[in-house]
Amino acid sequence: MSILSWDEFEDDSQKPAAPQQQPKTVETQETPNTQAVSDAKSPSPSVAAAQPTPAATSSGTANSTDTLARASAALEKMDVAPGLEELEMGAGRVQVDDKRMINCRADLNQLVPFKYEWAWQKYLDGCANHWMPQEVNMTHDIALWKSEDGLTDDERVIIKRSLGFFSTADSLVANNLVLAIYRLITNPECRQYILRQAFEEAIHTHAYQYCIESLGMDEGEIFNMYREIPSVARKAAWGLKYTQSLGDPNFRTGTPEQDQELLRNMIAFYCVLEGIFFYCGFSQILSMGRRNKMTGVAEQFQYILRDESMHVNFGIDMINQIKIENPHLWSEAFQEEVTQMILEGTILEIEYARDTMPRGVLGMNAAMMEEYLKFICNRRLNQLGLPEQYKGVNNPFQWMSEMMDLRKEKNFFETRVTDYQTGGALSW
Repeated sequence: MSILSWDEFEDDSQKPAAPQQQPKTVETQETPNTQAVSDAKSPSPSVAAAQPTPAATSSGTANSTDTLARASAALEKMDVAPGLEELEMGAGRVQVDDKRMINCRADLNQLVPFKYEWAWQKYLDGCANHWMPQEVNMTHDIALWKSEDGLTDDERVIIKRSLGFFSTADSLVANNLVLAIYRLITNPECRQYILRQAFEEAIHTHAYQYCIESLGMDEGEIFNMYREIPSVARKAAWGLKYTQSLGDPNFRTGTPEQDQELLRNMIAFYCVLEGIFFYCGFSQILSMGRRNKMTGVAEQFQYILRDESMHVNFGIDMINQIKIENPHLWSEAFQEEVTQMILEGTILEIEYARDTMPRGVLGMNAAMMEEYLKFICNRRLNQLGLPEQYKGVNNPFQWMSEMMDLRKEKNFFETRVTDYQTGGALSW
């Protein structure tokens, strides 16, 4: 029984006809052109190159043998001590008490035993909440966006501004996670969630691009809004300044100043960028969806809001854990600085609200949004153990909490179940 080769499956009709063999000439036969006969017997350079000579074949085998010998010799001479030191960072097996959020000397490659069960649970929750932008039906949105009287000018501005800010904001967050936070957080279960968060940031950027493409918007205008629209640019610039030092690959934690720099970055991104800067745009788009307008865009934003709420809670848990393990970092001066950072973010978001809502729209106005943002500001300060700065403010948008708290119910567009799960995590 012979082994089949791919040549046997080729279509013979497509193959060039093989030249017929010429009978061997008798040595005594006279030839009119001796040089022509000599040329005919010598293969062309390309053919000759394609046919390995015995010498070439043996040379290739010799080279392969030499390479194998050198590889074996290198392994025999290898000193494993530096590698083990890098892998283990110390002697003995990792114990739970060896683990720390930052400046940990335990082996970061050992996921278990868990020290921070909340981090692992958030990773599992994030995986169970998986979704993809293409699953959301955008047909109604496309028709409404193209309709001349489907949306007011103010509503169109809100949609453009939201997509303009968010389309790049989540990329800024992802860059900060991958280039700075992941490298400097020295706990493997927290790193596991950070990897999941980075992937979710990619999905969010994908979702904004999907909305922009579906609606036929000017991509150059939308994606460059963080450079060209002052209220959008100021928010992006505020966040970017907190990545400058941590973005340096030579930056390391280990001193109070450097450890505080990491905390400063985490507070800027988790508590302000994701924890305050996102909330005006989210409420505007979700309020539009509640009025049966741009329901596809609103559904995408609802899924993103669920993810971002988990990101904020995870980030604040990490910040508070670092405070517990390094109480000297949480000095009065640093607390005042953090309070000022959160107030700065709130003021920038209020400016953005006034820019996007010069008049009342969608059952809300700039004054209501200002109170809501001050309420969010107080909440972030409370989560960090800091005193509230805006006394007596209330939440004028109670329905926003409901958007994050729905479980296994049809959403307000009645298009699909919003507590989306996949694979083995799906609960019927």
